[in-house]
Amino acid sequence: MPTGAELFVRAARDLGIQEIFTLVGDHLNAVLAEAARAGMRIIDMRHESGVTHAADAWARIHRKPAIALVTGGPGHTNALTGIATAQLACSPLIAVSGSRAAWLAERNAFQDIEQVGMARPVVKWAAQTATPAQIPLHLARAYSEANSGRKGAVHLTIPVDVFEGQAAGAVPTPIPVQFEPPKPDGAEIGKALDALRLAARPVVIAGSGIWWANAEAELREFIERTSLPLYTITMAKGAVADEHPLCMGYADPALNRAVHTVFREADLFLVLGKRIDYRLALGGPRLFAPEARFIQVDLHPQELGLNRRLELGICADVKAALRAMLDELGTEPWEPKPWLDRTRKLRCEWGQHLAQQAVDRAAPIHPAAFYAELKQALPRDVLYAWDGGDFTHWGRASVPAIATGRWLRLGPLGTIGSALPNSIALQLANPGKPVVMITGDGSLGFYLAEMDTMVRYGLPVVIIVGNDAGWGLERELQNATTNLGRTVACELRATRYDVIMQGFGGKGEHIERLEDVAGAVRRAFASGEPYCIDVAIRGARSPFTEWQIGGKKK
Repeated sequence: MPTGAELFVRAARDLGIQEIFTLVGDHLNAVLAEAARAGMRIIDMRHESGVTHAADAWARIHRKPAIALVTGGPGHTNALTGIATAQLACSPLIAVSGSRAAWLAERNAFQDIEQVGMARPVVKWAAQTATPAQIPLHLARAYSEANSGRKGAVHLTIPVDVFEGQAAGAVPTPIPVQFEPPKPDGAEIGKALDALRLAARPVVIAGSGIWWANAEAELREFIERTSLPLYTITMAKGAVADEHPLCMGYADPALNRAVHTVFREADLFLVLGKRIDYRLALGGPRLFAPEARFIQVDLHPQELGLNRRLELGICADVKAALRAMLDELGTEPWEPKPWLDRTRKLRCEWGQHLAQQAVDRAAPIHPAAFYAELKQALPRDVLYAWDGGDFTHWGRASVPAIATGRWLRLGPLGTIGSALPNSIALQLANPGKPVVMITGDGSLGFYLAEMDTMVRYGLPVVIIVGNDAGWGLERELQNATTNLGRTVACELRATRYDVIMQGFGGKGEHIERLEDVAGAVRRAFASGEPYCIDVAIRGARSPFTEWQIGGKKK
């Protein structure tokens, strides 16, 4: 008779899952031992939230569900931040927590806490498994819930006695039905194309739905056939390279000042797989003209028209919608509109503005000047894991995304620190490829012990930390808005993070001059080991922070 642990491992493999991200605990010993016997890949980490962040990143990278497995009680509560991060990023994370034995529930047992109720507000579906025989059914249901419609996180609590107990007889794994995403209505496709054809100043905004639908090729072909200016954001960064003549960079006004003008002047927006959310000023007058019209394509019907009245809402898979538009277009490309030159001119002016900031060669290093050097030194095929903070936002504004799947960000929850576990998943998924993690000194502190995970698994991630001995973004916000004359809770020590990496068994160095950037980067990637470059930088208000301050002053 198979145990619950055997059934869990068998079901996971039947569902095509071969990896488990985990942090060991006594609720998990039986299932981890069984996973090891079965040859599953087990990635053990140092903090449960790091576990869920890494599994979330793995799910995003591969566009399919991944498993995080943590112990109950504090292991579960630690994991919740990563679970919530995955949910808001629409990432199909299956978050599994062990627990005290089921028969000890509500008897003041050790680590007895209501885990399912705690997880339910931040997941699509949650359950506690009652018997070993129920494990395959619950795991298949979790997979289906996470991976259907708008993807998202799910949770299972599996008590230790359910993992260790036996099921009578054979228990098959139900294989989830592959649901077809909604197809677009032909009449709606025709209306959308007519509106775009007649508009004087149309704009295309592409978001994460492009990535999840695997629609990068369709998006590129669509803009090339229509000559419409494209702005990308979230996981669509790099779906069409920022260097493409029709891609105008970030759709984020906090990182691309050109959109302040373009979006106010545009008369029609085609929004593809992107929520009209806080990043787009909730569709409001801070960014868009009141008379501007919107066409939105999204597979989640509740999203259509949520924050902005639509000219047309198309409830469909974005890949299918783009394919239908391409079929309707025929073979004759559209003539470029005069408006295209206007968007290119504004993009060029913004690039020139950033380049002017980079002329500052004084010490401590200005972040804009640092990134100007870094762009020249990084390998062309590098994969990025970006964290938060003022230093990082300078890079996001000035470094181009040149290929799909190489630009991993925190997600709508803005969970700073998660770039470190994210970069672990990025390197595991791309062995032999260069991976760089870019962070500030504040953000790096959250999951610092995951440097040990990098070393144990031999993951040659290059960590670049901009060290200005403080919470730079909050420091700037306080200086601009509080009138206190000093900052509160924003100052840190100028800790040598390269030395910390060396203490974990990796390598690193500290630099203070622009002339040292290229050499440090070359040494880091040539080392073939986890490497931390600690960069002494000047606190400098980023374009992102300028946008934040502007919003607070209104």
